[in-house]
Amino acid sequence: MPHDPAVKIIKKQSWGDYHLFRFETPALAAGAEPGQFLMVRVSDTPFPLLRRPISLHAKEKNSLEIFFQVAGQGTALLAQKKEGETLDILGPFGKRFIPDTNALPTPAVLVGGGRGIAPLYFLAMELNKLGARVKVLYGGKSRTDLPVREKFEKAGLDIVCSTDDGSFGHHGFVTGLLESEIRRQEPAILYVCGPDPMMKKTAEIAAARRIPARISLESMMGCGFGACWGCVKRIRRDEGGEWRKICEDGPVFWADKIIWEEKE
Repeated sequence: MPHDPAVKIIKKQSWGDYHLFRFETPALAAGAEPGQFLMVRVSDTPFPLLRRPISLHAKEKNSLEIFFQVAGQGTALLAQKKEGETLDILGPFGKRFIPDTNALPTPAVLVGGGRGIAPLYFLAMELNKLGARVKVLYGGKSRTDLPVREKFEKAGLDIVCSTDDGSFGHHGFVTGLLESEIRRQEPAILYVCGPDPMMKKTAEIAAARRIPARISLESMMGCGFGACWGCVKRIRRDEGGEWRKICEDGPVFWADKIIWEEKE
């Protein structure tokens, strides 16, 4: 199992509850792919016991980046880490996004909601390297929920933003922005990550237009590599569905295979 017990943080950026860490880890960076995640130990004490799953945000030679939002005690402890400190990390784990760039007639559209933008920067950069046209739709509740917007812009990526309160970009949900984009030019494929209601709505939009879509699901995880069955989701198979492990069988699934619960 890939393990680096002393990953040194070489850069930290913070925007309120949002944080970006860059760290050196040649061993883990070597096989890292967009869509995968790391299991990060957040404390040197026995509590919290479980590691936290954090998406890979970027890769450059021997370094990796993670981007996350404080959402509970574990991520709050992780956010207190400083440059020069070390992290104990397992991974990368999970199935990657599969960049399908075979003669794409129109751009690949990446749709990220809030902290769900995290894995899409890595993917966008890989798609660019493969020669695909990329458009990124980045949504948040307000302007303060779009902290890495400038990073996409500086990388030369075509990015359009939305905010629920209208404080920046399109006024409304990122799914509304997606519908506007589809009316303007239907994309070849969608890549999506964000809150479950947003991903469910995106899957419905994709199904109605018969646009292929890959969705990266989020979940709390006990182990990260399929041993504990703590992160399951109903995935369509034949005429029914079966419980699949997000950590091992995902986190990336075809949108039309995901069975969404009514409460989502």
